Parts: sequence; C-alpha cells; structure tokens
Amino acid sequence: MAHSEHTPHCSHHPAAVQGTVKDPVCGMEVDPARTAHHLSLGGQDYHFCSAGCRAKFAADPDRYLHPVAAPDVPEGAIWTCPMHPEVQQEGPGSCPICGMALEPLEPSLEEGPNPELIDMTRRFRVSAALALPLLVLTMGADLLGLHLLPMRVSTWVQFALATPVVFWGAWPFFQRGAASLRTRNLNMFTLVSLGVGVAYGYSVVAALFPGLFPASFRIMGGAVPVYFEAAAVIVALVLLGQVLELRARSATGRAIRALLGLAPKTARLVREDGAEEDIPLEHVHAGQLLRVRPGEKVPVDGVVIEGRSSVDEAMITGEPVPVEKAPGDAVTGATVNGTGSLVMRAERVGRDTMLGQIVRMVADAQRSRAPIQALADKVSAWFVPAVVLTSLAAFVVWAIWGPPPALGHALVNAVAVLIIACPCALGLATPMSIMVGTGRGAAAGVLVRNAEALEVMEKIDTLVVDKTGTLTLGKPRLAGIATMPGFTDNEVLALAAALEKGSEHPLAAAIVEGAAGRGLAVAASSDFASHTGMGVTGTVDGRTAALGNRALLATVGADADGLLAEADLRRGEGEGVMFLAVDGRLAGLVAVADPVKDSAREAIAALRRDGVRLVMLTGDNRRTAEAVARSIGGIDEVVADVLPEQKKAAIERLRAEGRRVAMAGDGINDAPALAAADVGIAMGTGTDVAMESASVTLVKGDLGGIVRARRLSRAVMGNIRQNLFFSFVFNAAGVPIAAGVFYPLFGWLLNPMIAGAAMAFSSVAVIGNSLRLRNIRL
Repeated sequence: MAHSEHTPHCSHHPAAVQGTVKDPVCGMEVDPARTAHHLSLGGQDYHFCSAGCRAKFAADPDRYLHPVAAPDVPEGAIWTCPMHPEVQQEGPGSCPICGMALEPLEPSLEEGPNPELIDMTRRFRVSAALALPLLVLTMGADLLGLHLLPMRVSTWVQFALATPVVFWGAWPFFQRGAASLRTRNLNMFTLVSLGVGVAYGYSVVAALFPGLFPASFRIMGGAVPVYFEAAAVIVALVLLGQVLELRARSATGRAIRALLGLAPKTARLVREDGAEEDIPLEHVHAGQLLRVRPGEKVPVDGVVIEGRSSVDEAMITGEPVPVEKAPGDAVTGATVNGTGSLVMRAERVGRDTMLGQIVRMVADAQRSRAPIQALADKVSAWFVPAVVLTSLAAFVVWAIWGPPPALGHALVNAVAVLIIACPCALGLATPMSIMVGTGRGAAAGVLVRNAEALEVMEKIDTLVVDKTGTLTLGKPRLAGIATMPGFTDNEVLALAAALEKGSEHPLAAAIVEGAAGRGLAVAASSDFASHTGMGVTGTVDGRTAALGNRALLATVGADADGLLAEADLRRGEGEGVMFLAVDGRLAGLVAVADPVKDSAREAIAALRRDGVRLVMLTGDNRRTAEAVARSIGGIDEVVADVLPEQKKAAIERLRAEGRRVAMAGDGINDAPALAAADVGIAMGTGTDVAMESASVTLVKGDLGGIVRARRLSRAVMGNIRQNLFFSFVFNAAGVPIAAGVFYPLFGWLLNPMIAGAAMAFSSVAVIGNSLRLRNIRL
C-alpha cells in the first residue's frame, strides 16, 4: 500500500494555510491555524477537527486518500422481486403480485442494514409483547375460569392491547392486502389482512354495540364475547414469519457478496516509465500493465507478459494442482499467484471478468427459483374469494329470512364464517414444519437454507456430483511406488521427497507426507531447479536427481521406457505419475492420487436403490474422472473437462430434459451450478462460497448426508401436506356450519366464540403434528 512507504507523524508546526481545509476523515471544514490536530504524510500536511479523526487517518490513510466507491445502490438502478423476477422497476418498492419488498437487480459487495427486516423485527417485538398478556387474560378466563378482571373491564383492556397491534403492527399487511385487491393478485397478505380486520372489527362492534347481538350469543353477565386476542396473535405470528423469511433472503445474498469479496481491493499498476503504484481495482482499465507479486491475487483477467509462476486456479477448475504460467498464458482474476512474480496485461475488467460472470450467473440462478409460498398463494387465490362470498351470502340470507333479531344473526354468522376461516393454522402449517424439520436436520448434519429445498429434494431424480472434494477427499495422497532393479521403494520415495521438500505444490506435499508417514529420513537437496511443465531437478547426497515427466528425463539423458506400462496402468486408475531419474538412469516412479471418500460408495449405492440417476461433473480430465467413476461404481454419466459456465450449462441441459436435478459440490467453481440446480448441496468441508450458493449444506462433507436430506425432505413435506390438508379441510368444514347451512335441518349455529376456539384448536393441532418431526429417524 502507498502509505506503507511513509510513516505518518504529527506536525506541530504546519505550513501556513489560508482559510479552511476539509478534514479528510469526517469532511468537516477545519482552520489549520486553530486546530491542534495535524499529520504529515509523504510531504503533505493534513489537518483534523479532533484527535479521533487524526487517529483514524493515521491507522489507515489509504481509506481516506483513495476511497472506494460507496456500495449504495445508484440512482436509477433497477429493482426486482426475488419471487417474481419478471417484476422490474426503477427504484425500490413492493411487488404488485406478492407484496414482497423489491431488491436491487445488480448485487453489491457490502451488506447494509435491511430496512424492511429492521422494521418487521421492531413490529414483531412490540406486537408479541402486547399479544402475550392478551393470551394470558383470555385463555385464563376461557380455559381455567380465572377471571382476572371484570368482564367489561377485560373487554376494554383487550381493546387497548390489540389496537396498536392491528393498526401499527399489521399496517404493512393491510397495505399489501389492499394492493393485492387493486391488482387482483390475491395472496397470503389478502388472507391475513382480511382475517385480522374482521376479527378486530367484529370485536369492536361487539364491545361498542352489544345490543345488536341476540341473547343466545351472550355469555354470563350479558356480554358478547370478543376476539381481540385472535387478531393480535395472528399479527404476531405472521410478523415472526416475515422476520424469518427476510433473514433467509439476506443469507441468500451472502453468496453473491462472498464471490465479490474474492477479488482483491487494489492492483499494482506498472506505468510507462517503470514506476509502480497501488490503485483501486475499479480504476484498472483494459490494456494496462499490472504486477502480481508472490502470494497475491490476480486482479483481473488478462495475459502474462513477463515472468513465470504457478497459479492456484481452484476457484475456476476446482482442482487442487496449481497451473504453471509463462509469457502468453492467460490468467484469471481472483486466482492466487504462487512464488513467482508476474507482469500481466489487463484484458477484461469489472463485470466482464470470469468472476463477474460467475457472480451474475449465481444471481440469475437464485432469482429463477419458485418459492414454496407460491402454493399457498394459489390456494388463497380461490380460498379468499370463496370465504368472502360465503360470508356475504350468509349475511344477506340471515338479514332477509333469519329470525329476529335478523341483523344480529346476520352479523354474527357472517363474522363466524370469517373467523372459522381465519388463516392462523394456515400461517403455521408450513413454518412450524420447516422450523422443526430443519432443526432435526441440523442435528443430523443437514443444514437447510430454505423451505423450497425441502419441497424439491424429495422429487429429485438426478444427482450431479463434483469429483474433487465431493466424491474424493480433495487432498492428493501417495498412491504407490514402482522401482527399477537396484532401487528400493523407500530409496525412491526418500529421493523424491528430498527434491520436493521445499515446494508448496500439492503433489509435492503428498510425496513429502508419504515419506514422513513411512518414517523415512529425508536429506536436504542442493542446486534445486524447477522446470515449467516438466518437473524439478537437484542434487541429493551428491547424486543428481530428476523428478517429473518423460520430457524432463530426456533432458538428463534418462529413458522412462522401463516403467511406461506401469505408468499407463496407474494413469488408467486415475493416479498422477512422476518418474525419478538418478545420475541419468531411471530409478522408479511415484504415483499420487486423490482418494475416494470412504462414504461415497455406500451413499451412491443407496441413492441408486432410491432410483436416482448419478452424474459426475468435473473440471478434471476425462481419463481421471472415468477412473474415479469406475472405482466408485454406480455412476451413470461422466462429464469432464468443464469450466464453471459449462457446469451450469450441463445442469440446465438436464433440467431442460425434464429432470429434477440436485447438484453436490464444494468449490467456488461449483457456485453457478449449485445455484442453477433445483437443489444445490454443498459439502461443509468446502468453500464458503459453495455453501452460500447452495440450499443444503452437509456439515460433515459426507455424501451420506444426501440420503439423510432426502429422508428429511419426505418427512417434512409429508408433514406440511398433513398440516395444510387439516387446516383447509377443517376450515372448509366449519364454514358451512358457521354460515348456518344446517340450521333449517338440525338447528346448528356456530357461535363466534366456538369458531374462535375451533380456530385455536386447529392451530394447536398443526403445532402438535409438526412437533412429531423431532422424532423422525434419518
């Protein structure tokens, strides 16, 4: 960084400055002659309003001298609905279809506070605090006979507690419910606002005008029962659901921010005169020369101009082996340079880089999903008008033909219809099952991000798995040794380890660890040299040694023919082979492989028995991939040599064939495919980006977790269907009774108090049924 070359120090005698200057930290105008807070940096004096601003500047001058553009959404940006991506508009607002708050179409690196989450959380806390004493007051009287207050006083206390909940806590629901009526897109907010409004409105009428109600609907003391607690509890429960949903949506955005965070914040610009300086990444333009020092991230996509090094491209290929780079080779932004220094020419910057494309692919794939709430919305589109029409019909019929007092009977029966159809149980049906089910899954090492993943998981018929880190451990290990006459296994391994001892190459680490595992003494090497694309050479205990491919052996006068058959056999098993020559003579070969996870074979077999088609999708070469597939068994298709965008295309091809696809992976390169699949499954042992892009994370990185996830999905979705069936059928059966359909035949009428109790019972039944998920076996 630029400030590392100059040590900031206090300037007690600043140069004379006319007028005022701006404090670089807070922006306040400061008179240099009056302030006591000064700092000199690189020959330049800076002046501050306070010691605090001076301390902040001294700690990180670049933050204030070279500020990065603010992450705020720019004016004129397009906003979209996460549930209905076809809805797009300029600026924030609410979706006209579902009422959900819109989100920026273009992802941003920094996550600012979510105003809607803050607002809903505040409304929930206040509403819950008011609804709780309401429940105590009413349930104590109804269930235990504990009348804490006189009936009339209790009614007005309930009114006082419920009114702020309805008019303030539920206000967003009323707004969205009204919007749903204007746009004729009836949804859950329509149902919620209608249920809350009717329960509260009826209670207010009952409290103010009890004379409208017939004697048969009065309780002891002549009072008419009210349902303020029903309105308040519904609001609190729905607000809780909104808070949980908004938190889940925020977590989904972390995948994008994690990807954006991979890119370095600055780049080292090489100017025409040879001078170098660090500049913010967003100031880099195509055609500029950039230096990438050892251990740094490549800033943008481009081509190497000078230098040689190995670059870790795991974020693109998913493979653990770094790739050698020389002049003319392409490099990709956010990949990690090894021990060499490179000068590169920038070719693609900003949104055009490979990382920028991956970010857009993940964002687009995430928005393309249909949330599980769509089911409830579709049902509500028919349920709500049916209930309203039934209520109106009941009111008209009873008002015209009902016994006296006709208006009282009409009002009571109309309200009873709406109360028995109140969406309390419907609102609980899915969230309760999801909350209990996801908790049970977490205990079994299966973390589920959203309800949709559980809905779709049971319907999956195709599982696409990445190779490295998913089927295999993702860490190469020594697989075997073959020797020529005159050499032993331990001698060959010790010499190979001596050459690779100082290397950070994953294959070198596997050889060194293999030697350590056998307890071998590894000598020091001298005259070490790395030969790009071929291998390494050096001197060990006075003997000239070379470890690498056939081309390297040819440079030292050795011939690999004696072990070619063995090498081909091992390559056919998916192993990487390196020949060792000593003093110009072939000594042996060392084979390294990425071993298959012990649990992979059992999990694959279980999934096959379940009728799931298995596809391996990997950036590795086809020969290695097919060898791994053969060793595991049960793999139906192998797709190899693919880049991230090709992985995503392969997922889309399978989905276009009508398949329900789950993708299991662990690398950054898997992120677009994980997001594009019906269900993305990340290994908990993999990268944070993969986990943020996926809907399901297996904590132990064990493929057996996929089997457990499918069992969990079946159990939870079965439970949700039971809850929805019970809540809808229960309400549907209660509606005709509440409307008085059976009054002419049997004299049946449903008192609104009984309707309220039935509504509460349906909620308790849904909760009890959901709690059964705690005991399912996975």
